[in-house]
Amino acid sequence: MAGTLLTEGTVTVEGQSLFYREARPQQAPRLNVLLLHGIRFSSDTWLQLRTLALLADAGHRAVAIDLPGLGRSKDAAAPAPVGQPAPGSFLKAVVEALGLAPAVLVSPSLSGMYSLPFLLQHGHLLKAYVPVAPICTEKFEAEQYARVETPTLIVYGDQDADLGQVSLNNLRHLARHQVLVLQGAGHACYLDKPEEWHRGLLAFLQQLE
Repeated sequence: MAGTLLTEGTVTVEGQSLFYREARPQQAPRLNVLLLHGIRFSSDTWLQLRTLALLADAGHRAVAIDLPGLGRSKDAAAPAPVGQPAPGSFLKAVVEALGLAPAVLVSPSLSGMYSLPFLLQHGHLLKAYVPVAPICTEKFEAEQYARVETPTLIVYGDQDADLGQVSLNNLRHLARHQVLVLQGAGHACYLDKPEEWHRGLLAFLQQLE
């Protein structure tokens, strides 16, 4: 991680303590990237995969949080039952507490219950959205998606026969979207094809600058 600084800490959001990891470039960051995670994962996933390091090496500030009840935020209570959309105010509070606005939001799987309400209610706080086969896409109408102007990179693995296709079918109504399909990859496609994942993510971020 030459030229980058990796730290960890906690941030208080709606009265609860959430753990996070952060990688910063030495210079002023080009973009702020907030990484969420799936139910079997945590911020440690992005550390081990080197996503945090690669984003910082590319000049971006990258922050990965542990969602409530998971990872090292396990003592925090989730604001909604798993699989139900959480209040959009939750991620708004996270973004504001960490000083990330406008943020690029990376949201795999379970974290869709947090990111989708936030996108639809507080899209002005987002520079871009990178959903990776998120849950809860069917909870919203095509018309709601169509009103969103946030640039979006829809990512899924072609072997993810369940959530990959469902999420694509719903998210394709977003007005400004691109699609990245990782060939030979399953649901956690970034783990199956990390090089393709990082290449696609960094290329998308370059378009935003």
